[in-house]
Amino acid sequence: MNSKMITCMTEDNFDRRKPHKYRDNNKSPERQHRRHNSNSDDDDRRKRPRHDRRDNSRHQGKSDADHVWGTKDSSSEKKPVVKKEEPNFETTGKLAEDTNTFNGVVIKYSEPAEARKPKRRWRLYPFKGEKQLPVLHIHRQSGYLLGRDRKVADIPIDHPSCSKQHAALQYRLVSAKKDGRHVRCIRPYIIDLESANGTYVNNQRIDSKKYVELMEKDVVKFGFSSREYVLLHEHSTDSGDDDSLAEDNPNEESNAD
Repeated sequence: MNSKMITCMTEDNFDRRKPHKYRDNNKSPERQHRRHNSNSDDDDRRKRPRHDRRDNSRHQGKSDADHVWGTKDSSSEKKPVVKKEEPNFETTGKLAEDTNTFNGVVIKYSEPAEARKPKRRWRLYPFKGEKQLPVLHIHRQSGYLLGRDRKVADIPIDHPSCSKQHAALQYRLVSAKKDGRHVRCIRPYIIDLESANGTYVNNQRIDSKKYVELMEKDVVKFGFSSREYVLLHEHSTDSGDDDSLAEDNPNEESNAD
């Protein structure tokens, strides 16, 4: 070995070369120590389960007070999309169950709760001008439907101005005063079923869908028909009152329309 080179390799020269020994900064002990620690952190992060890393990122910036313990985080669960129910315009069948049908025809009228069959034998005497027509006995049931539809009408009225279901004659149990006493009796009423040309009592048109009490010798007409129906009963010449059933509460008022 050359003597010059030996001289340069003295202890003092070697000490001066120390700072230049690790010129590659990546190879310095401090750098290697930091890289070793970072690699170990990466290894630990890789070894941890994936859901732990996801949870840590999700809960970053949240305190323990914001977390509801014992419940799942709703943000991680997808809520099912509920489809809004579309409108349904089909019939439910409820109306058909409540309707009153006879011979395949829907009846527009239903008898009230106070409907009763009369004790008195009421009759209708039809007249066409001066000509008297056969008498109609109307005491055998509690109500009679009048109209052009013979499938359902109890008393047919065939004039074209009359409706298929024109009116109803109804007997009702009501309270009335007799000799200062309140008694319950069965009285005849007429009700127009919203007919096109109306129902007339003593030449006056009555309101639709409202009961109108009929008195003895009242004259009833339907539509533009010239026929007149006179209401009488078998005891029209005497003062018998066999419609009275029993004495009622003296404080009860009459509920006749």
